[in-house]
Amino acid sequence: MKRYQDIAGDGGSNIVAQVAEQAGRVKSRMAAVRRIIAVMSGKGGVGKSSVTVNLAAALALEGAAVGILDADINGPSIAKMAGVRGRPLLQGDNGVVPPAAALGIKVMSMDLFLPDDQTPVLWQAPGQKDAYTWRGMMEAAALREFLADTEWGALDFLFIDLPPGSDKLPNLADLLPRLDGVVAVSIPSGVSRLVVARSITVAVELLNAPLIGLVENMAAYVCAHCGREEEMFPPARQENTAEELKAPLLGKIPFDPRIARAGDEGRLFLNDHAHTPAGRAIRQIAGKVKAFL
Repeated sequence: MKRYQDIAGDGGSNIVAQVAEQAGRVKSRMAAVRRIIAVMSGKGGVGKSSVTVNLAAALALEGAAVGILDADINGPSIAKMAGVRGRPLLQGDNGVVPPAAALGIKVMSMDLFLPDDQTPVLWQAPGQKDAYTWRGMMEAAALREFLADTEWGALDFLFIDLPPGSDKLPNLADLLPRLDGVVAVSIPSGVSRLVVARSITVAVELLNAPLIGLVENMAAYVCAHCGREEEMFPPARQENTAEELKAPLLGKIPFDPRIARAGDEGRLFLNDHAHTPAGRAIRQIAGKVKAFL
């Protein structure tokens, strides 16, 4: 068996030049974006994508030009939450035109390429033993195309909604010419606190970007009748986690079933509920992110 270093040339594919040309397009696209923010979580189920959409909405409400790239290739949800799922993708003069959600938020997601709800994202590997490596290569290629071939235009903020965990972070680190900061999302449980702390450490090292801070989602439940806040989880001392990571606790978002309902219906929660406890918390967090940057 030959190794890569044993092979002379690329068989006429010109693959090195192709990758270099695409990397140049990524750099050119991102030059028009003032700030690039990655939103991550150590584990799934903490509401990371919901936080991403609502932070984008909060900044868009202030007049900022905002985009969201759904980097969760295998479990995309941003298109549905932002209300652009099923929209046709149009070819512009310089690439694919991303559909615009409410408030003008531009969205690109693998979900926009899937024909129906039952269609999974599958990669046809040359052989089963190569399937894992092949998947990683194809996911990285898809992200590179989203960054390089999308007409993002001039943006004040581009949010990148990362998949749960940290195994895909090297792909993003290799693709982006720069990253201005990372926002981590957790919930007030001991398990989430443990996992997110480990993942944040890996993320900051691999992405070579500052940790803007930690968001505690579903921090409490607000009674719809009396307005009183009740704990949903045992206290997990997120303040301690933030202190250990030398980053601020950006804020605590109370659980509000209308956030999930808005996401299911493809509406922006802040458009209708900006002055609720959850809405105020999201806007305050977005203000801290903006101030940091």
